[in-house]
Amino acid sequence: MAKKPKKEKEEGASGEEAPKSKKKLFMIVGGVVLLAAAGGGGWFFLKKPSPEQTAAAEAAAKAKNPIAFLDMKDMMISMSNGGQQDRQPIMKIKVVLEIADSKAADQVKPLLPRVEDAFQVFMRELRPSDLEGSAGMYRLKEELLRRVNLTVYPAKVDAVLFKELLVQ
Repeated sequence: MAKKPKKEKEEGASGEEAPKSKKKLFMIVGGVVLLAAAGGGGWFFLKKPSPEQTAAAEAAAKAKNPIAFLDMKDMMISMSNGGQQDRQPIMKIKVVLEIADSKAADQVKPLLPRVEDAFQVFMRELRPSDLEGSAGMYRLKEELLRRVNLTVYPAKVDAVLFKELLVQ
């Protein structure tokens, strides 16, 4: 009977070595993969761009069209008083249109009378209370931008900039 327990111990020892060797194998493979990934990442981040790549990036930056600013005529517009005041309020406004492409600016220039008309039709119905605070100015700017882009379509205006806005 003494022989049987020895065989069980020997079988148990060989059975335990198989899982330990698989764990070691997985740890070694995982370590190699981790080192390879770290080395590749370091090479990627520390690699300097070639002269051709830097020249191409500079050429792309130069090829980018400059922003064009298109001044509109000064406008003096009488506003709606809503029947609350004896005198009618007047708005004096100077606007500049920001256009990302100078070619689009050439398309917008002939349409400026239509843009001015769209502005005046909208702003005649404003009340001074509509322009109070920064929120009022923001709403005015966004509405004017929407109207400009409807008028000059397919060209696109990127921003309406106020040089001066005076309400009396």
